[in-house]
Amino acid sequence: MGTVGQIVCSVCGGQAFNATYPVLWPDLINAWQLSSYEVEYIDAQQGRCCSRCGSNLRSIALAKAVLAAVVADGSLSEFVSSAKSATFKILEINEAGTLNPFLKQLPGHTFGSYPQVDMHALPYADRSFDLVIHSDTLEHVSSPLHALLECARVLKSGGAICYTVPVVIGRLTRSREGLPKSWHGDPTQTGDDWLVYTEFGADFWTLPLQAGFRNVSIFAVEFPAAISICAYV
Repeated sequence: MGTVGQIVCSVCGGQAFNATYPVLWPDLINAWQLSSYEVEYIDAQQGRCCSRCGSNLRSIALAKAVLAAVVADGSLSEFVSSAKSATFKILEINEAGTLNPFLKQLPGHTFGSYPQVDMHALPYADRSFDLVIHSDTLEHVSSPLHALLECARVLKSGGAICYTVPVVIGRLTRSREGLPKSWHGDPTQTGDDWLVYTEFGADFWTLPLQAGFRNVSIFAVEFPAAISICAYV
């Protein structure tokens, strides 16, 4: 993986980062059959944060995708403060990490709380948004392909989706159907909204193509620690 000194936070522009703190726990490591190397980079994805705004590598990778979609230089905080930001209609499904405090400042921002908002049946009209954003949510949806089809439906022509999913880069995507139940988040929480249906692997980028998106771009921070997608309809 790259060194911390090479990273600039795409959320706030900060360049100082804390040391990684562990976020995975033994039951999840065992359920996902993770190697020590995989544990290392997943811990970095979630547990290495910008000292200025607190964004972890996952949020920084997602901010890079968003900035590409809106064709903006600099940081997300700078984009939000610009006149250009007012021209976009943005749907944020689930809180997109530390991007949420910035995104909700936008006049064209709509927030859809997950799981109250069903990704299989989004309560929004066709072609309503320029941008749909979500972070580490698709793995908790029983049919991620159908969820992406719904995201495509509510996007205007030429609009984009920006999102992250947890990726174990050394294997292919697999369903957890028939496997013991596995949950993300707080290890003491076992509600259905935390349940993992899909373990995403190296072929994660093919899913938006299956859903009819085009021109899929991948953004990485300390690959393979943090990866995000931007895809256009």
